[in-house]
Amino acid sequence: MNHPSCPEPLDPVRERALLFTLAGIQFAHILDFMIMMPLGPILMRELGVGTHEFGLLVSSYTFSAAFTGLLAAAFVDRFERKRLLLTMFALFAVATLSCGLAPGYWSLLIARGTAGAFGGVLGSMVQTMVGDLIPFERRGRASGTVMSAFSLSTVAGVPLSLYLANHFGWRSAFFFIAALSCGLLLLGWKMLPALRGHLPTATVSEAERAHPLAAMAAVLRDANHLRALVFMALIMVSGFCVIPYITIYLTANAGVRQEDIPLIYLFGGCATFFSSRLVGRLADAYGKVRVYRAMALCSMLPLMVQTHLWPVALWVAVFWSTVFFIFVPGRMVPAMAIVTSAVQPRLRGTFLSMNGAVQQLASGTASWLGGAMIAADASGRITGYDNVGWLAVGATFIAIAFVGQIHMHTGKPPA
Repeated sequence: MNHPSCPEPLDPVRERALLFTLAGIQFAHILDFMIMMPLGPILMRELGVGTHEFGLLVSSYTFSAAFTGLLAAAFVDRFERKRLLLTMFALFAVATLSCGLAPGYWSLLIARGTAGAFGGVLGSMVQTMVGDLIPFERRGRASGTVMSAFSLSTVAGVPLSLYLANHFGWRSAFFFIAALSCGLLLLGWKMLPALRGHLPTATVSEAERAHPLAAMAAVLRDANHLRALVFMALIMVSGFCVIPYITIYLTANAGVRQEDIPLIYLFGGCATFFSSRLVGRLADAYGKVRVYRAMALCSMLPLMVQTHLWPVALWVAVFWSTVFFIFVPGRMVPAMAIVTSAVQPRLRGTFLSMNGAVQQLASGTASWLGGAMIAADASGRITGYDNVGWLAVGATFIAIAFVGQIHMHTGKPPA
């Protein structure tokens, strides 16, 4: 009989099925977040709001997710993993449905915050299950598979949602995501294993079991955990001061038509669907820190080009957006493998919930800051986006220097 703290090893077929189920859940909540960005011009027109109000729609999701991530950190390691994940996913589906039913801007803002409250916890829960079930030597590849959900959302989800929004109204995009989540909920109930090995045992002190903040305090007492959290915050700032405004900038400044925006996501998503898993394999083979640094260095060029683009042919805009999608989100594959491996295993759920909160808080702050740094002039062109690009590159430089300070738990005794 296996010890409850040591999950039974998965055969290759079962491992792939598990990872694709988790990737499906990841796909739904990433799509829910990502769809707001290409819908930006449509929502601004339909709701009669400007760039600042649209920035609040984006950041309301992330700030709410940050708050609930911190709240979840106080109890996440006290519950069985599967049941908690699926409960949060069901509530997320209801909140996303409410986005589609929102009658106006303020009700949509509240609904987005509610969706963020549940959706923000899902990412950390998915990564927690990956860390619990997948050995360190395959964790980069596993992170690449789960992160390919981002690619799939850009390949299929965003273009389909934009098609629905353009032909049946913006609300239909949220109805689609809610219906998809219901199907994935049933799949998750069938495919995911129960995980109880992290639950408190006699080896954990009574004080730590009794006090809801004890696990959070234990995470924060570890300097390595703090370094990992700072590292992740830097990555999110470097990406999300730029990402929410790509569509608005391309349509206003680079001459891309709104009906051509799905091509940006289609080509970028197709490329990253393959590149994210390749990056995961490279991280396992050549070292997670080394591959992260290479990806981060390469990401600086598309960050600068994307924020300085002038009116160009459609194929040029598609090319640079594709390069952007490969390297900027692609950095997250080795980064998540590093951060997931930085935590003490018994605190993984608490730490990754706190990490999720840090991610959401940093991305929300970056989205708000990016929106504050840009403006639309009298002709409708976006100004100040070039300065946002410099901010992103600066944060990337700091993250590259910082990552070497993080120690990873490999599950093997030190040499």
